[in-house]
Amino acid sequence: MKLIKAKNKLGLVFFPAFDWAISQTHPEREERLLYTQDQIFEEGIQDIEGIRFYNPIIAEEKDIERVHFCVPDVKTRVTQSHLISAGGAIKSFQAVMEKEVDKSFALVRPPGHHAQRVVYGDRGFCIINVEGVMLERIRQEYGNMRVAIVDTDCHHGDGTQDIYWNDPDTLFISFHQDGRTLYPGTGFIEEFGGPAAYGYNINIPLPPGTGEEGFLYVLDNVVMPILDEYKPDIIINSAGQDNHYTDPITNMNFTAQGYAQLNHRLNPDIAVLEGGYSIEGALPYINLGIILAMAGLDYSNVHEPDYDRERLKQPDRITEYIKQVSELVYNRWKKRDELRLKEFKGQDYVDRYRQIYYDTDGIMEYQTQRFKICKRCSGVNTIDSRCDRGYNIFAITIPRDACPSCIDEGYRLYRNTSSNFTHVYLQDRVNDEYHSKG
Repeated sequence: MKLIKAKNKLGLVFFPAFDWAISQTHPEREERLLYTQDQIFEEGIQDIEGIRFYNPIIAEEKDIERVHFCVPDVKTRVTQSHLISAGGAIKSFQAVMEKEVDKSFALVRPPGHHAQRVVYGDRGFCIINVEGVMLERIRQEYGNMRVAIVDTDCHHGDGTQDIYWNDPDTLFISFHQDGRTLYPGTGFIEEFGGPAAYGYNINIPLPPGTGEEGFLYVLDNVVMPILDEYKPDIIINSAGQDNHYTDPITNMNFTAQGYAQLNHRLNPDIAVLEGGYSIEGALPYINLGIILAMAGLDYSNVHEPDYDRERLKQPDRITEYIKQVSELVYNRWKKRDELRLKEFKGQDYVDRYRQIYYDTDGIMEYQTQRFKICKRCSGVNTIDSRCDRGYNIFAITIPRDACPSCIDEGYRLYRNTSSNFTHVYLQDRVNDEYHSKG
C-alpha cells in the first residue's frame, strides 16, 4: 500500500469541549466535532505523512486581558473550556511560527467570533474571541506582524470587527449572509473601520440562497485582489461552516466541495473553526475538504451523500446582485484613503455609539467608544459602557503602536476617571500590562 504524503505539512488540533454546552440539545454542542473526528479517522487522515496532530494548551488569564474587558473579571466570565479552545488555536499558530508545519487547522469549540472587546456574557454562542486571543498572544511572543483575518462564517464576525476596528495592521474581511436577514444584524458595506484603520474593515453582505458560484466569485473578485494589495504576513481563516445548504439556522446553499475550493484558493496559514450546526450532514464533509485542501491533497471526490449540483444551482438574479455588491465593495477599498480624509477631516476624536444585545444571556449593553486621532500612532481609545445588569464601566486601551503622548494620556485617564463607574480598566498594549479598579 502506497503511503500518501501531504504537499503541505499540516497541524491539526481537536478540542470538542465535552464539559461545556449551552444546553444538551443546543446546536453548539460537542457532537459538532465528534462526527467530524469519526469521519477524519475513517478516511485515514491520521495515516497521511505530513499531517500532525497537536494537543491544545490552556490560554492564560493574561491572554484574555490583552483582547477583552471581561466584566467584572476573567475568572467570573470565562470557563476552562473557553481557555482550552483559545489555547488550541494558540498552539496551532505556534506550530506554524516554529515551522513545525506549513499550515494548521484548529478544530475547537466553543467558537468566538461574536465576542467583542467588552464581555458581559455569552452572545452568538461566544464568550471570548478565539482568533483575537490567539493572534495577540502570537504577536506578544513573536513580534508584530501584518495579518489578514478572512471570516467565512455565515454570520457576520461582529466581535472580530470590533476588536480590530482601529488596527491598521489587521485587515478584517467578512463575507456573510446579509445582516438584514440574519443575526447579528450587522456587517454592512458602510462599516469600514476606525480613523486609524479606515478601509481595513471589509464587509460583503450576501443574499440568502448564495451558492458555490457566489462565494467563489466574491473570493476571486474582491477578497483575493484586496489581499494581493494588502500583502499580509499571515492569513487567518475564521472558518465558519454554517453557509452549508443543510445548516438549520441559516439560509445559504454552499457545499463541502465549495468550502474546499475556497480554502484552496484563499490558501490561509491558519484556519480556526467557528460556526456550523449541521452536525451530521455537513461538518464531517466540510472539514474533510478543508483538511485535504490545506494539506495540498486532492479534494475533488469530497461530496455530501445528498449532493445535487443542479438542485443547488444559484439563481441568475442572485448572481447579478452579488456582482453589483462585489464591484461596490472593491471600489470603496480602492478609494479608502480619499474616503478617510472626507470622513474624519478636522476631527481630533471620533465617537462610535452602539447597542449590543447578548442573545444567549439576555443582556442589553449601551456603549460609546471614543478614538483619538493621533498623527504619530493609532491613538488611545476608550469605551464607556453600561448594561442592564447594573454595571457601568470605563475601559481604556493604549494600542500596540502608541506614541509616548498617548501612553501618558491613557494612564492619566485611568488615574483620574470618576469613581461613578463600577469598574475602570486599562489595557496597555505597549507594555503588555492590564490594570483594573472598582
